[in-house]
Amino acid sequence: MARLPQVVIIGGGFGGLAAARQLKRVACEVTIIDRHNHHVFQPLLYQVATAGLSPGDIASPIRWILRKQPQLRVLLGTVERIDTAARQVWMDGHDAVPYDFLIVAAGATHSYFGHDEWSAVAPGLKTLDDALAIRRRLLLAFEEAEREHDPARQRTLLTFVVIGGGPTGVELAGALAEIARQALRSEFDAIDPASARILLVEAGPSILPAFPEGLRASARRALRRLGVEVREGLAVSQVEDGAVAIGDERIEAHTVLWAAGVSAAPIGRDLGPGLDRAGRVPVAADLTAPGHAGVFVVGDLASFSHQTGQPLPGVAQVAKQQGTHAARNVARLIRGESTRPFRYFDPGNMATIGRANAIADFGFLRVSGFMGWLMWLFVHILFLIGFRSRLSVLLQWAAAYLTYQRSVRLITRNPGS
Repeated sequence: MARLPQVVIIGGGFGGLAAARQLKRVACEVTIIDRHNHHVFQPLLYQVATAGLSPGDIASPIRWILRKQPQLRVLLGTVERIDTAARQVWMDGHDAVPYDFLIVAAGATHSYFGHDEWSAVAPGLKTLDDALAIRRRLLLAFEEAEREHDPARQRTLLTFVVIGGGPTGVELAGALAEIARQALRSEFDAIDPASARILLVEAGPSILPAFPEGLRASARRALRRLGVEVREGLAVSQVEDGAVAIGDERIEAHTVLWAAGVSAAPIGRDLGPGLDRAGRVPVAADLTAPGHAGVFVVGDLASFSHQTGQPLPGVAQVAKQQGTHAARNVARLIRGESTRPFRYFDPGNMATIGRANAIADFGFLRVSGFMGWLMWLFVHILFLIGFRSRLSVLLQWAAAYLTYQRSVRLITRNPGS
């Protein structure tokens, strides 16, 4: 029996899963490697971080998702090196996985713009562990403020700074305001949670720069109605334990959350040289890594500028479409055909700002407010993996809408538990 081509996929995120599913009926053996055993629906991570959803509502085991593909295996491990000359992927320092074709969908991590020391006091949001640690930090701030007798220290405990005005930062700030103003009201004796100060800081001229000005203005108004202080055009110059420097102003803040930037996964260095400033691999029109036969790069790790002259954004739809296209090109190569260039279809852009308020830009249609929120809700439920996840999320959001409550306000002893 002839040996089947070996296809290795690095990463079980949107791009990796899309590629694996596309290869279901292709005559090849597929190995998917990820350092977590689960796939996370990242657009809803902030809901876990702000006690709106449980981790199981937005995550599923990779093995379960791909259980109907008998010629696929899943390996739990950290990819440390790609040897393109030997066509091998090295895991955890000692396990080598050979490949004929490689799809790298390793994603991205937090970027602190040269200040990695800030990560200890300003956590970002990329994984379930991040979300649970942030949830614990947020809820503990209110609990500690309840016990605090010093008014100045109490104000510090009830001051929250979100750095970065993209969708993640806006959604975090809006959800945090909901917790303080609605979910926790009347639950404390010594403090008024509604007195919490929440700041959203954006170094650029405007929050949500990918949206048209009308929708940005709508989001800005919605945040301010929730009590969020929106600071635009101000860069953070220092982050330390208990304080943030914004321009010339020093703000005492117990909780600082980072949503300001991302950097491509370091494994991209093995596919250089010529990486861009964010560490992404400039790919060819067919998503191959130049100079590396049989290697495709997709998602946050790929810098694809052939369509508009600017790199595509690091969003789920880009990763899914690129993962699917890379797998189709692998199938073409297996059949002895030529690869085809990738073309991105933009389905639109969405962001939610607190309870029953969101903005949506579909190009031909721009919506804000309650109607935008309904569209946002429908789209996110539609793309969740598994009927159980969709039903659970729908029920929890319905309960939150009717009661103003956040249903998963659990403080775990271990941030990663």
